[in-house]
Amino acid sequence: MRILIVSQVYWPDTASTAQHLADLGRELAAAGHEVHVLCSKRFYEDPGRSLPAEEVHDGVRIHRLRQTWFSKRTVPGRLCNFASFNASLLGRLLCLRSKHFDLVLGMTSPPLVSFLAAFVAAWKRWRFCYWAMDLQPELAIQAGMLKANSLVARVLTGMGDYIFRHSGRVIALDGYMAAHIRNRGAREGAVEVLPVWPVAEAPWSGRRLENPFRTAHEFGDKLVIMYSGNHAVVHSLDTLLQAALTLRDSAGFLFVFVGGGIRVADVTDFKKRHQLENIRQLPLQPRSEIHVSLASADLHVVVMGDGQVGYTHPNKVYGSMFAGRPFVYIGPAPSHVTEIIDACPANLQVRHGDAAGLALALEEFRDRGAAEWEAAGEQNLAFAHRHVNPGELVRRMAELVTTTP
Repeated sequence: MRILIVSQVYWPDTASTAQHLADLGRELAAAGHEVHVLCSKRFYEDPGRSLPAEEVHDGVRIHRLRQTWFSKRTVPGRLCNFASFNASLLGRLLCLRSKHFDLVLGMTSPPLVSFLAAFVAAWKRWRFCYWAMDLQPELAIQAGMLKANSLVARVLTGMGDYIFRHSGRVIALDGYMAAHIRNRGAREGAVEVLPVWPVAEAPWSGRRLENPFRTAHEFGDKLVIMYSGNHAVVHSLDTLLQAALTLRDSAGFLFVFVGGGIRVADVTDFKKRHQLENIRQLPLQPRSEIHVSLASADLHVVVMGDGQVGYTHPNKVYGSMFAGRPFVYIGPAPSHVTEIIDACPANLQVRHGDAAGLALALEEFRDRGAAEWEAAGEQNLAFAHRHVNPGELVRRMAELVTTTP
């Protein structure tokens, strides 16, 4: 089968979508399919960095398109980058022969990507599969980036509805997301639910205080509370930061923020404004080392914004569980994360705005001691092996994609 993957990001970009797509592309190529990718020449987090126009990786043929590389820190810059990539993408798609591909796999971000792919696929009579990582414009509206009844929101809604109606298969990440997609007009029986998998190669095992990442950064014997991953607009970190402020005089706590994104600056500003010594910021870690960095934490942080259930799916929860560590969830209920907590009750949960409650929960967690932390982590790891095993989920994803009606 000749398969085309359409996404702004792909290997070696470090964005979550890029890493998951690279796993899927490798699986499809290993199964004997001819896999091509249309993506950007620019890194998502660092548009100034460029990549080769053509490359083969793990049997996947990567075709990278030109786009502008303005800073992501401004809305006009982000819009120009999206628009230029979409223009390049449309031009390339229109030039492809009608018999060139059997199937096209489209992704969520940026919104126009899969609309263009679905439109051209329908025209050229290619099967189309949509992997919904989040839902737009609902997520942007809930994050305060768009007004609900604005022209842009209505246009994005129309494009999204078109994608759902013209997808032979839509892969949603949880049941809440699947319900929204069905309500937006997806074909009967087209929606399948499959969570994304942890991108860590394997859980790190060893004594807590001997973890290489922990020792390299001199965490010591402090209770390390880690937020690892993209600091995006939709990820509200206010409650976590306020809890760090509340616990500033408790020497046993260390709040570690690992990763990139537009809200890294918010954490930096908060730390400087309050002169907090209990906050540490570190850059995004390479995939080859992520299992070590995740295992250096005693407690991970998973965040979902209010009103965002079903519109996004924070997969940090799977990384923390696969690392054999407990987590604290800051967000609304019910959600796919609270369903996991129901099955693994040693994990913590608080609502946004309850910084005092979070600080109290962290103190109580500290008082449980390392033996109970380890027991909670072992429970999470067992759950992860049963439900989000990377090898099994990649194989299942490849099966869903290749059997798209």
